[in-house]
Amino acid sequence: MSSVQLRYNFRVYPTPGQQIELAKAFGCARVVFNDGLRARQEAREQGLPYVSDGDLSKQVITQAKLTPEREWLGEVSAVVLQQALADLNVAYRNFFASVTGKRKGRRVAPPKFRSRKDNRQAIRFTANARFKVLDNGRLRLPKIGDLDVRWSRGLPSDPSSVTIVKDAAGRHFASFVVTTTDEALPELDSEVGIDLGLTHFAVLSDGTKVTAPKFLRRAARKLKRLQQDLTRKQRGSNNRKKAVVKVARAHARVADTRRDWQHKLSTRIIRENQAVYVEDLCVVGLGRTRLAKSVHDAGWSSFVGMLEYKAARWGRTLGKIDRFAPTSQTCSVCGRIDGPKPLSVRSWACLCGAVHDRDVNAAINVLAQGRWDNSNACGTRVRPALVPAPRPTSRREAGIRPDAACSTRSVEGISAL
Repeated sequence: MSSVQLRYNFRVYPTPGQQIELAKAFGCARVVFNDGLRARQEAREQGLPYVSDGDLSKQVITQAKLTPEREWLGEVSAVVLQQALADLNVAYRNFFASVTGKRKGRRVAPPKFRSRKDNRQAIRFTANARFKVLDNGRLRLPKIGDLDVRWSRGLPSDPSSVTIVKDAAGRHFASFVVTTTDEALPELDSEVGIDLGLTHFAVLSDGTKVTAPKFLRRAARKLKRLQQDLTRKQRGSNNRKKAVVKVARAHARVADTRRDWQHKLSTRIIRENQAVYVEDLCVVGLGRTRLAKSVHDAGWSSFVGMLEYKAARWGRTLGKIDRFAPTSQTCSVCGRIDGPKPLSVRSWACLCGAVHDRDVNAAINVLAQGRWDNSNACGTRVRPALVPAPRPTSRREAGIRPDAACSTRSVEGISAL
């Protein structure tokens, strides 16, 4: 059993006075971040050496507190300011690692200045700040006070840090980082392949179909009305600020509902199967097609991410197959590739006589391909009749531009709206 770091989020309800102190802390952390970024940019423009982390901290925090322009930085905890500068250093390191090729994935942009109008404001307290969870359930923070926390469950261990977040809807959250050990679930014999879609969010290889809730589209009428009200408000007025909060709350409700539903579904799938196989989709590319709104409403990336970390924590196996594997074109009985098909074709018959449901057949092929990729130690193929997946020569079926940021698998496996 290995140790892992987990994050627990809880809603907090600061008093009006505590909200003012939190606003001060948010502003001071933002100023320190921007001052540090500006100092490094000016050093680069003047051809000076890269400013080290220690020198930067001394310049924008220690020495800045002695000046009349920044003396109010002493009104908040010093740990908050140090962590804001640590975030800047991490952003620079990620940027340099991305430029040099040491960091995988999409290229990371250099850090940008933070604005007071950002939808999300956050500050972090580490163990040096000596924050404390009191016996009465309140969270004590230095120079802020005791916050009322709505505990939905207990923490498995003492937290190493806590981040106070204010979202666009004006809500405050406390995010604790704790260290705990993995708890492997009892081993099972069942394995499952998952084909993600739009009409059905997930189709399992055992024939189970999970209907897509479409949370955003269900709330579209209310969102449209709130956004129309927002456009009628005069810019800079208090009524417009209230309308902005109403729109943000409506979007937050949609996101919270989607996240809760995905957590329950991913937990059930991981608990009931020893191995789970999914397709390695490129949501960035699919988000540039005519199905963009439905793709983002489905939230495939967050769902796969939940499967990934829950499988690692509970001793399960999660495998991702190649996004170009022709799962909807291959017969799951004989392995024959029948060719691409339009989205309107929901079932098809193979020359071997087998009749397939398009999505169920794709899920079965995902399971077979995943087993093949994760073959046993002797190298034996679990399904010898499976044909290797060739790379498609045309992207016309996917309907994306040739200059997309990343190539996507064809939309063949995505159910029609």
